[in-house]
Amino acid sequence: MTSGVRPVVLVAEELAPAALDVLARDMELRTVDGADRAALLPALADVDAVLVRSATKIDAEALAAAPRLRVVARAGVGLDNIDVPAATARGVMVINAPQSNIVSAAEHAVGLLLAAARHIPAADAALQAGRWSRSSYTGTEIDGKTVGIVGLGRIGSLFAHRMAAFGTQLIAYDPYVQPGRTSGIRLVSLEELLREADIISIHLPRTPETLGMIGAKELELTKRGVLIVNAARGGLIDEQALADAVRSGHVGGAGVDVYATEPCTDSPLFGLPGVVVTPHLGASTAEAQDKAGLAVARSVLLALQGDFVPDAVNVQGGAAVAEDVRPALPLTEKLGRVFTALAAGMAQSVTVEVRGEITEYDVSVLQLAALKGLFLDVVEEPVTFVNAPLLAAERGISVELVTDRESPDYRNLVTVRGILGDGSAVSVSGTLTGQRRVEKLTDVNGYDMDLVPQNHVLFLRYQDRPGVVGMIGAELGRAGVNIAGAQVSRATMGGEALMAIAVDSAVPADLLAVIADSIGATMFRAADLSVR
Repeated sequence: MTSGVRPVVLVAEELAPAALDVLARDMELRTVDGADRAALLPALADVDAVLVRSATKIDAEALAAAPRLRVVARAGVGLDNIDVPAATARGVMVINAPQSNIVSAAEHAVGLLLAAARHIPAADAALQAGRWSRSSYTGTEIDGKTVGIVGLGRIGSLFAHRMAAFGTQLIAYDPYVQPGRTSGIRLVSLEELLREADIISIHLPRTPETLGMIGAKELELTKRGVLIVNAARGGLIDEQALADAVRSGHVGGAGVDVYATEPCTDSPLFGLPGVVVTPHLGASTAEAQDKAGLAVARSVLLALQGDFVPDAVNVQGGAAVAEDVRPALPLTEKLGRVFTALAAGMAQSVTVEVRGEITEYDVSVLQLAALKGLFLDVVEEPVTFVNAPLLAAERGISVELVTDRESPDYRNLVTVRGILGDGSAVSVSGTLTGQRRVEKLTDVNGYDMDLVPQNHVLFLRYQDRPGVVGMIGAELGRAGVNIAGAQVSRATMGGEALMAIAVDSAVPADLLAVIADSIGATMFRAADLSVR
């Protein structure tokens, strides 16, 4: 900070007093009602940083009204009310508090489990209504049970540690965790978990692959009387299928905090005996809110001082990103996401290779962008440029950055490649073309490409023969899915071909499986590149 000049920080929503104290020592604080658009825009005119929660929208219009703005901080986990790409284009750092609610979320899952296992809400309601009905609410002990955890990110791991204290046996399904790195937890397939677990708790992000991953067919595999908890994301469990399983008595009880559509005031789960529901309260503790406010206040202070920022989301904390490098950040993140979709599991080693003129600058931030993309659709908690390397280290993944000034085919080229646990390799390359720097996929697993990576991209590998393209198009057309772009690449006529299809909407997993079966695909994957 310039000597004698106090940066101006606009507080657009209520923060913990301790957070305001951190900022007030060295900065000029102003307040505004961020939900009042007419008041917010002029208030942004001469501020260096703005702090928000969920009600204040910082979009392109708000950024344009803030020529001095250097930092946008969200005192919470999500970033849905902040236009991160627009902020990145302006060179504005975006900060959130990704670890502020993980303990609260894990504890809420435990609370839902206990409430469902011991019928606590129903027993409370009965007694409050004047009925002493002990025999109606015989519960289930947790001790000695097998607990199946679907997703071993930070929240899933915290839940597991708490369950261990109950004297349980722990099993988990997470294809992105390597065996040997889960002390006290046995890694199993999803089918094995469903068959063995007495209790199942979900801790996954919501992606095309995880949406509806537990439906009627999966619930049929579970033990009769199983208890199920979802405090992660709505839509991971089919609510109607779960309600039907509860009514039939196959599922003994459930604790649900999240729903396919929110706010939710009408679900087939509501009113069912044995089901405990809450309105997305996972992060709703005073401690989580205070942690979020304090975390972002400290990060704003660091950012305005020019120091390293642990929770920077879109730029490398504490270091400037060159103007010529910045446009490659979203492309490289997408390459990481495509890599994860193609791999359908976690790599043992990852190399980020950067070629061309861009290597005249410090491109280490591109390694962080690739890692962020690698984990974005894998873990439940938010992924940043700072915690992405930590996530890789926790999973025993070696990461390397390779640069080369020579780039024979493109002005600049970024490649993400890795070796999987079975020894197979996955690679994806991309570049920026033209004055508008349009993103293009140029290579997927050795197949030449020239495709703009839209929000939703399908990849299918099959035996090259006439009629396949038409079959795929017909299936998508019948489902109302519009194709925005497509390309078929092959090494030899009649050999294996890879088709990449950019579509306007997400393709359900069951539809993709039908398409793959109809063409005899040897590999089929869907990559969701929409902003999370």
